[in-house]
Amino acid sequence: MLTSQNIIDKKKDFFFPNAMHFYQKPPHIVRGEGQYLFDDEGKRYVDFFAGVTVVNCGHCNSEINARVQEQLNKLQHTSIIYLTEPMVELAERLSTLLPGDINRTFFVNSGTEANEGALLLARMHTGRRGFIAFEGGLHGRSALTMSVTGIPMWRVDPFLDEHVHFAKGYMAFEDDLENQAMVSLESLKEILEAHGSEIAALIAEPILGNGGIHVPPDDFWKQVKTLCEDYGVLMIADEVQTGFGRCGEMFAVNHFGVVPDILTYAKALGNGTPIGGFSAREAVAKSFNKPSASTLGGNPVSMTAGLEVLNYIERHKLVEKSAELGAYLISELKKLSFSCIRDVRGLGLMVGLSLESPDQVDRVLEAMKDEGFIIGKNGLNRDTLAFQPPLVITKKNIDDMVNALKGTIERL
Repeated sequence: MLTSQNIIDKKKDFFFPNAMHFYQKPPHIVRGEGQYLFDDEGKRYVDFFAGVTVVNCGHCNSEINARVQEQLNKLQHTSIIYLTEPMVELAERLSTLLPGDINRTFFVNSGTEANEGALLLARMHTGRRGFIAFEGGLHGRSALTMSVTGIPMWRVDPFLDEHVHFAKGYMAFEDDLENQAMVSLESLKEILEAHGSEIAALIAEPILGNGGIHVPPDDFWKQVKTLCEDYGVLMIADEVQTGFGRCGEMFAVNHFGVVPDILTYAKALGNGTPIGGFSAREAVAKSFNKPSASTLGGNPVSMTAGLEVLNYIERHKLVEKSAELGAYLISELKKLSFSCIRDVRGLGLMVGLSLESPDQVDRVLEAMKDEGFIIGKNGLNRDTLAFQPPLVITKKNIDDMVNALKGTIERL
């Protein structure tokens, strides 16, 4: 078996130079089970990042994988242009779970592709070219989705789309959130007043993920939606990270009482199987009336995984569990009284803890890895610890992690 250094060496030889990894001394992960990961030396880690919010139902979930393996051995692939049962079953099931009257779906392979498709649909429906996005949002790595991404480190294309306008983000600590939200809304108003007739859609994450896990005030998205409607601008909710129970609701927009025109998702719906999709209200969906297909979108194996993920979430009440344990995690993190902790925020099991500097975050991540805990990082300055564990996590896992975090910060 390859060692960690063997893998790093091969990455240097055969990958593009942009291929990166966490940690100065990264473990070689060889196995996953539930909320746990195991390295090549047999060490167990509690995963508090869930593969960047992918395995909401836990690693290598046996209940889900049994049906996926059965489908894999029966029919692995045909493409969406042929008739198979799992794709229509999943689309029908989603129509009962999506917010409001969103009921039509197009399946793809990833969050990037889902957002790209949603942006295309918005242009087709409105006949307009431009978009609005928020500073701090992350929407993908294709040309157009990178253009609407508001995090400088992910905007690497030297020829980004020029028809994108960025509203001020609502990224702020709790004590300044209301004020920053007002600044953000005023910024949006100014863009709409100047360019509203040119804008096809606004795309936004209901809760910022990679931008630092920032939760806007309760009425923020209602005000955004009203402003968009005044100018005939569609609202796209990017739920690639926040969907399927992550934030204590099936979809994060449910917290804010707003129904977007288009909603995108990926990641957790497959629980590790590549999947993505965008869904829209009837009137908007009808505008996507020119030929289009996704070779692997609607793949029977991925569709079966999606169906079983939804079954598992319902059977094990993971949405309710996310809300309960997320509130507990936030309350326990807020008990940590260290001068280097600047803020704790989140909804459900999507929680961010900001430290004073990116260097502190990296040191804490390294030390916590050695203690047996995998934690993520994000934020515009990469100064935020990201806690986004599988939703099958336990209260004891949280207690153990918080205790280890307390000891780690004390030592550092």
